Amino acid sequence: MAASRFLLLGLLANLAFTAALASDNTPLQDFCVADTKSQVVVNGLACKDPKTVQANDFSSSGLQIAGNTSNLVGSKVTPVTAAQVPGLNTLGISLARIDYAPWGINPPHTHPRASEILTVLEGSLEVGFVTSNPENRHVTKVIQKGDVFVFPVGLIHYQRNVGNGNAIAIAALSSQNPGVITIANAVFGSNPDIASDILVKAFQVDKNVITHIQSKF
Repeated sequence: MAASRFLLLGLLANLAFTAALASDNTPLQDFCVADTKSQVVVNGLACKDPKTVQANDFSSSGLQIAGNTSNLVGSKVTPVTAAQVPGLNTLGISLARIDYAPWGINPPHTHPRASEILTVLEGSLEVGFVTSNPENRHVTKVIQKGDVFVFPVGLIHYQRNVGNGNAIAIAALSSQNPGVITIANAVFGSNPDIASDILVKAFQVDKNVITHIQSKF
């Protein structure tokens, strides 16, 4: 009996500790439209007075316009986050239109705060992500118009247009501000530079190779 009481007390203490560590993961009000003029710094964006909120705070337009893919990677991401739609603030979602020139890529990158589900609207895309250490398994396939593919939160992933025409995709993300870390830009284009001897050891290449790549960013 004493052992049972001890076990029950331990279980209750564990539940209480877990509850103390928990935090709200859903909004505590109908909405929190971002006040873009506020000087208050919070984890997210400060709220407008609900009485001043209008329908336009929950709306955006322009995703029917193709992005300009005339750049070195051959793609253009057009985001729709809380920065573009203030009504997304605290709702934990966002999306983006991605345009790809023939054989254009959306370079390897991560979203530190969101998982992503990608839907192909036009064309064919090679998509893939790499699992974490030590396996570093490359999960990849080619998806067509109407197909979807999921990129788990935080994992390095990419897309490549494998068709001869333009491709279009819509990405939905599980954060109002998913963040983007493009691997090449972060490693070789940091400000100030990461010391070249560190990169030489990390990539096991000659210093001239590192210097050359850094010069591109």
